[in-house]
Amino acid sequence: MPPVKQLTQAAYGLRRDIPPRLRKILSLADFELAARRFLPRPLFGYISGAAEDGTSAAANRHAFERLKYCPKVLVDVSGRSQQTTIFNQTWSSPFGIAPIGISALSAYRGDVALARAAAEENIPAIMSGSSLIPMETVHAAAPGTWFQAYLPGDVARSDALIDRVKAAGFSTLVITVDIPVWANRENNVRTGFSLPLRPSLRLAMDGISHPRWLLGTFARTLFNHGMPHFENSFATRGAPMLSATAIRDTTGRDHLSWSDIARIRRRWSGNLVIKGILDADDALRAVEIGADGIIVSNHGGRQLDGAIEPLHVLPRICDAVGGRTVVMMDSGIRRGGDVLKALALGAQFVFVGRPFMYAAAVGGTPGVRHAISLLRDEVDRNMAMLGKRSIGEIDRELLA
Repeated sequence: MPPVKQLTQAAYGLRRDIPPRLRKILSLADFELAARRFLPRPLFGYISGAAEDGTSAAANRHAFERLKYCPKVLVDVSGRSQQTTIFNQTWSSPFGIAPIGISALSAYRGDVALARAAAEENIPAIMSGSSLIPMETVHAAAPGTWFQAYLPGDVARSDALIDRVKAAGFSTLVITVDIPVWANRENNVRTGFSLPLRPSLRLAMDGISHPRWLLGTFARTLFNHGMPHFENSFATRGAPMLSATAIRDTTGRDHLSWSDIARIRRRWSGNLVIKGILDADDALRAVEIGADGIIVSNHGGRQLDGAIEPLHVLPRICDAVGGRTVVMMDSGIRRGGDVLKALALGAQFVFVGRPFMYAAAVGGTPGVRHAISLLRDEVDRNMAMLGKRSIGEIDRELLA
């Protein structure tokens, strides 16, 4: 972990390894503003958008804003550390990169950029099953990466996908369980986004009006790697990203049940994490099946609009499972203070999605590393001002 002096310098943009064009970016919110200018409207809308009216996405942020700190003063925090151990591995910070679909369309080799940055900063990244670079390529570039899967609708294809993930060398499998059907994302229609993308005059104009993305990401990808495909939804290659006729196969998930998770548990010998838990009884079912971890999540407000904020149910779920599985959380985290609030309510680790995708789009691997450093610096400063020397000291008494 970087020394405290280096962390303090980074807070004021003084680190020498930050590319000059990124030095004016001082927070994760700054990356969002930069990405809005860089990305075509459909792609920015896809990342930033949420389901229906966006009430859950907004509530995720409000949940953090409602919580206030009760700091301790005159505590010697000179030797503080934010190192965190889960699944027998020690990470430099208590946060990681959440799975982000089609990231290679918004950032050049986006899945690799995210995974490499995470590995270089010693935090975990979860590769999305809705990705455009083969999982084998990403794992070779960053062997500590986790893989997230949406289970196919039939047993044969589901088992084949799990076997492929194992053969690729991944040791942690994350199963997202909150998508029996696709959400009503009206914002995608309004911004001209679809999966796969449909060629149109509007789409072409959006690309032409953003030449840095068009040349630096899209054209560069086509020239070096050909048309992107959905590479990891199944054991075999899926549909092309840009097509007038291709249909992304997402059918059959509405009949998946806990018995399917139990079957995966028997087949998968590595760490198994269930993502999308909001109910204490579901958390207990995951424990009974043998999940090594759960991620309390409402999909960043992108699935069921009106779903409760993960931060609100986090204490109840932590109390229910009683330390029998690793409890993690995502949805709405934008500051180091948010990380500490989630840890205070019982999470052992948290994940952040959209901001890191914006960072990858704007700055590639260096951009993501800068975003990680900004969040890490905020965690460090807040720990100092709260009188906390280690992540193990973060508990509910931290909050007023």
